[in-house]
Amino acid sequence: MPLQIYNTLTRRKEEFVPGTPGYVGIYVCGPTVYGDPHLGHARGPITYDVLRRWLRRQGLRVRFVSNITDVGHLVDDADEGEDKIARRAKLEQLEPMEVAEKYTWSYFDELAALNVLRPDIAPRATGHILEQQALTQELIAKGHAYEANGSVYFSVNSWPQYGKLSGRTPEDEEAGARVEVREEKRDPRDFALWKRANPEHLMRWPSPWGVGFPGWHIECSAMSLKYLGEGFDLHAGGIDLQFPHHEAEIAQAEAAGHAFARYWMHHNHVLLNGQKMAKSTGNLVLLSQLRGKHEPMYVRFYLLQAHYRSVLDFTDEGLEAAKNGYLRLLNAYREVHHRLQAAPSGHHAGLEAALDILERDFETALNDDLNTPQAIAALFAFVTELNRALAERPGRESLARAERVFTELGEGVLGLFPARVLEHQLGGELLEGLVQMLLSVREEARQNRNFKLSDAIRDRLIELGVQVEDTREGPKWKVGA
Repeated sequence: MPLQIYNTLTRRKEEFVPGTPGYVGIYVCGPTVYGDPHLGHARGPITYDVLRRWLRRQGLRVRFVSNITDVGHLVDDADEGEDKIARRAKLEQLEPMEVAEKYTWSYFDELAALNVLRPDIAPRATGHILEQQALTQELIAKGHAYEANGSVYFSVNSWPQYGKLSGRTPEDEEAGARVEVREEKRDPRDFALWKRANPEHLMRWPSPWGVGFPGWHIECSAMSLKYLGEGFDLHAGGIDLQFPHHEAEIAQAEAAGHAFARYWMHHNHVLLNGQKMAKSTGNLVLLSQLRGKHEPMYVRFYLLQAHYRSVLDFTDEGLEAAKNGYLRLLNAYREVHHRLQAAPSGHHAGLEAALDILERDFETALNDDLNTPQAIAALFAFVTELNRALAERPGRESLARAERVFTELGEGVLGLFPARVLEHQLGGELLEGLVQMLLSVREEARQNRNFKLSDAIRDRLIELGVQVEDTREGPKWKVGA
């Protein structure tokens, strides 16, 4: 079946049809860069990385745009308070742009460790002040925005479609429901497009309305339209951005006369201790902390084991289970690679049938709203059949196909087996040769009844994370438990 996604805008699964045949434009809301990224920040990038890889596998050209918010995101939703980056700059005694640079690269470094492909374009809000001002002027000209005391606000009352993404009614947005009312607003639901900067405000630009800075919501409307054009295919982000951020994006763009995103995807929260991970509360696990203790691919695998629209509660036990599952797949990949080197020519009917089922079930899973848990389940089902086939010594052609499927689906789509893992854990030529040499020494010691030496070699390999199994065909080894 063709790719189906759950479109938040229509609240149902729909066939994903690009607006321009052969091309896909995707915009994903990126981070506000005022602190090191935590596990919750990884779920969206990993989810939409798999989507991007899957679309490319279908032969589509994808332009993937994900922004960096380096100005305009205030500490609350009341159009009041400090800019989050400016506040951090004061705490760290740095220039605001030093803070933005520091945490932008921290974010990209952590995503690189998780094997997330870089965006094709990663626009920054500070680099698009003119575009945001131009969109604000369009809204004023069309009667959907007004200036008040050097600030500019979007008039929610002027746009009856406001609420169509979130399903919120005017009653849901009454004053006091979620934010304090600012007196200069005509309506408590109105939100800032441009904010007047107080003398002490660190980040400020000239504008037709005086010195100030852009509101948070306007940046994504302006930048997505600039780089993806009218009526682009897909906009994605966290479920917490659905309102007010994404709702405001739609209103700003469409009220100004621009066709906006046709599909919307939202990933759910990662919880810790039953609560959403958030910098503001300190309830989080930093990605750098996890990377210091665990192979980042265990984390990626852990996140992909839950459907992106479901809540995921992080636990150490869950991560340990993900590690063991990941190593099972990795060792199956290693065994195929190892067997391929000396396999005779030929096909194996059982292995070929298992590969047919894997490819079919994997495609069905990802085309069903990017169901990565089911895609992973298809891989595990295949590994069970693979182990049966390996006992019968399958031929080179079938093993080569198996290795290709691991490479194209496991790495190419799910992003689970980057080159560094294959080199250091799968067993590059150096590691493969060293382990085989030690096993040969151990086997000779066993035959000479030097069990003290053979046990010492086995125990040392186990300490290094290499498990040894003695079989009738000789010793076999794998990484992990």
